[in-house]
Amino acid sequence: DVGDQIKKVATDAVAGKMDIVDTAVAAGDFKTLATLLASAGLVEALKGPGPFTVFAPSDAAFAKLPRELTDSLMSPQGKDRLTGILTFHVVPGKVMAADIAKTPFATTLQGQRLDLKSGSGIVMVDAATVTKADIVCSNGVIHVIDSVLVPMEGNVLEVARGNGTFATLLAAIEAAGMNEMFTAKGPFTILAPTDEAFRNLPKGALADLLKPENKGQLAAVLSAHVIAGKAVYSNDVVKLKEVQAVGGSPSKVEVVDGKVMIGGATVVKADVEASNGVIHAINKVILPASKEAKTAGAGDDAKSTPAAR
Repeated sequence: DVGDQIKKVATDAVAGKMDIVDTAVAAGDFKTLATLLASAGLVEALKGPGPFTVFAPSDAAFAKLPRELTDSLMSPQGKDRLTGILTFHVVPGKVMAADIAKTPFATTLQGQRLDLKSGSGIVMVDAATVTKADIVCSNGVIHVIDSVLVPMEGNVLEVARGNGTFATLLAAIEAAGMNEMFTAKGPFTILAPTDEAFRNLPKGALADLLKPENKGQLAAVLSAHVIAGKAVYSNDVVKLKEVQAVGGSPSKVEVVDGKVMIGGATVVKADVEASNGVIHAINKVILPASKEAKTAGAGDDAKSTPAAR
């Protein structure tokens, strides 16, 4: 019985006899995971001191994937994608099942975060269910899950394009010649004005910004909406007093009537994830100024929505 086998293996691991990789191999139900870890060159990393929390898909979980996807991940061309998927299952630190009730999110080694939920005896990690929890190892803990987790693979431009409410922003990025910046590895945090936000700029302002001769000014405006070097999610934003964009002065962060305000703009949709960062939709365009960020656009009555993946 796999459950009894895992229990015996876990007992040995608690005694400090086995690390995460050796525990998974000995359990016998993680052959595909072990093979893919070796293919991605991640075995030594997960045999390191850690601690790590691994949400480990069973062989049955991997069997749910289309065969062509598994084959592509095993190919040399698929190594980067495979590494991203596997590291999306690993969280730095030791997160036990009992911790999940008070830990709604966990940032993975891949960079994106997982949504964690616990209730009625069921633990969920994104859309996967934990079928066996708290297999303690010498360098961390394993939680067995019933599905393979796949991170968002589109970059911020691709995600924004698919969202349908950022056509003006995308046109402005194109006009400013900044496409390459937004498709880079990142990570970035994008404060993305909606189409409505651009429509509510003073009359003629957008048309002026989009003129070729004003390309530099347009780039400065767009840079005031980009936080480089990190993906700042909503639960972290609310802890800050200000955020520093690539361009412009720091933008003040406030929570007013339950709504998150950044540089005077209201966040109307938070935590839209991409492969190279996170997008927060805002209802105003932040205009950089010498002393403080100014905004122009919709009124402050737009409703903020909960974090959404």
